[in-house]
Amino acid sequence: MTFSSPLPSSSRAVIPLTAILLLALAVHGPLLLMQLPASSYDANTHMFFADHYAHHWFSPWNEKWFGGFSQTTYPPLAHQWVALFSHLLGLTYAYMVVQLIVILLLTVGIFRYAKLWVDERSASYATIAGVLLGSLALLVYQSGQLPNTMATAMALNALPYFYRWSRSSSGSALIKGVAVTLAGAAAHHVTLLFGFALFAWPVFALALIDRDREGKESSVAGVISRAAIFAAICGVLIAVVLLPYFIQTIQHPITQQPIPHGSRDNYLKNFLSGMNFWVIPYGTLILALPFIFTRGTRERRLRPLFFGWWLTAMIGLGGTTPVAPVLLHPGNAFNILTFERFTFWGTIMALPLVGLLAAELIDRYRTRAVVGLWIAAVFSCAMGVAWMTIKPINGSPFRVDQVIAFLNRDDHSKFRYITLGFGNQFDKVSTYANAGSVDGTYNSARLLPELTAYGSAQLYNAKYFGSAGMDSLRAVLKHANQYGLKYIFVRDRFYEPLLAFAGWRPAESYDNGNVTLWTKDDVPPAHKLEFGAAPPPAWQGLMWGILPVGASIFAVFAVLFLPDRRRFVEPLNFPAAATTAPEPVLREAK
Repeated sequence: MTFSSPLPSSSRAVIPLTAILLLALAVHGPLLLMQLPASSYDANTHMFFADHYAHHWFSPWNEKWFGGFSQTTYPPLAHQWVALFSHLLGLTYAYMVVQLIVILLLTVGIFRYAKLWVDERSASYATIAGVLLGSLALLVYQSGQLPNTMATAMALNALPYFYRWSRSSSGSALIKGVAVTLAGAAAHHVTLLFGFALFAWPVFALALIDRDREGKESSVAGVISRAAIFAAICGVLIAVVLLPYFIQTIQHPITQQPIPHGSRDNYLKNFLSGMNFWVIPYGTLILALPFIFTRGTRERRLRPLFFGWWLTAMIGLGGTTPVAPVLLHPGNAFNILTFERFTFWGTIMALPLVGLLAAELIDRYRTRAVVGLWIAAVFSCAMGVAWMTIKPINGSPFRVDQVIAFLNRDDHSKFRYITLGFGNQFDKVSTYANAGSVDGTYNSARLLPELTAYGSAQLYNAKYFGSAGMDSLRAVLKHANQYGLKYIFVRDRFYEPLLAFAGWRPAESYDNGNVTLWTKDDVPPAHKLEFGAAPPPAWQGLMWGILPVGASIFAVFAVLFLPDRRRFVEPLNFPAAATTAPEPVLREAK
């Protein structure tokens, strides 16, 4: 027989969720107060959508991109909440506040999700790791994917209700789970179609495994039927809430040429893509992979989680393995989706196992383990934030105020414009200028043939897409009169010979010569395009302005005010971990 000296009670106690939320606030609050996401890839795009809702809540038709497009092509919930807060805080700070709220909701969701799989102490360690995830830092501060993080937070908070309903037919769990799922679907369509499914099937398998746990008998058929009822109710309600989106998708399916994206690369051949889309997002979680494989395959209760993580992680590798191309081949989804979101979901799925590893390391190595784990977690988050400086997505900063002022005076808004070399500052121009553009950032909404016929994204980045990008730009310039395209703002002199050859001439310069305005004299005022999308009918605008945000408000009230008959998720004796140890623990020798 051998004796094991007890751990200090502080090292074995469950860390309160309130303390972890304060940690999330302390880590991400200052970064958001500094408006760090404002220079990310997509944040300005989402602020552009939000600004439209702030001024035209019940009219999703937006004239400012692509000669006119419908914002029903993107679920509105994240944008609508930013729009609501913008009336009090201004657009940029409203975005930051909503993103901070989402991070706090995500923290709660990770804690509840982890408690399905491991004991509460391990779940608290997993949640701390979630606050400091490198993938979260990248999505928030480099990618600016507010709707994705919001929908993921909703999914994680809905899954414990789904588990409880499937096991014990709790009516309150059904209502809450459906309400939160509906709110998540109203925030992001890709998370609805892929993220919810990837997270849900392991939880469904867990409900089957746990159907008779703690003396509560529940048949396999009962669990399956209740899960089917949950899915059916969610499917019907989502179809109603997002009906304008589905109508728009059916009327105008995505048929454009595939646009290259680094997340689809073979990471073994492209080192930079591998770093950006796998190494930095996983961070020091890479060190836990051997434990994830060994413990995840050994424990029966953890196998669904392990296989769910493995599938998601394989898809997140993009073109590195054949998994994503094969599974997402139908509908050309592989060439439409980007895969950093799958890596984000994969890191979250790994967290319960990482929390279990942290608990075992602390039990064995005590203070040394605590220090090492903190260093590892902070390093992951720090590298995710620092990666924006190591690999910047924008060139030197410049001001666009004079460009916006020009477009807003002297009836210049009667004509359309494009920018060249502006990067994501184009979104800021289009947000505050009254004039419309034939360019735009949300590729899935564009229908102009000059844009969809070539494998390139935005016109303002045309040169980075090689011949496809330049051919697209030439085609637009050729049809400038048809589109009412009179003004081109140029920040990159690379494009000037092409403009001069096409009959454009420089007229003015702004920002101390950094930006030059090029014009064409014979261009008539812009008119409504005869092809492309049509404004949605008024009844769709009414639905779009009421149901998605209404679903989120109902979810808040359901979670806060609908009482539970018992504790939300029972603590698991897996592994057993005492919170105090006043006496030495007697263990048998092995």
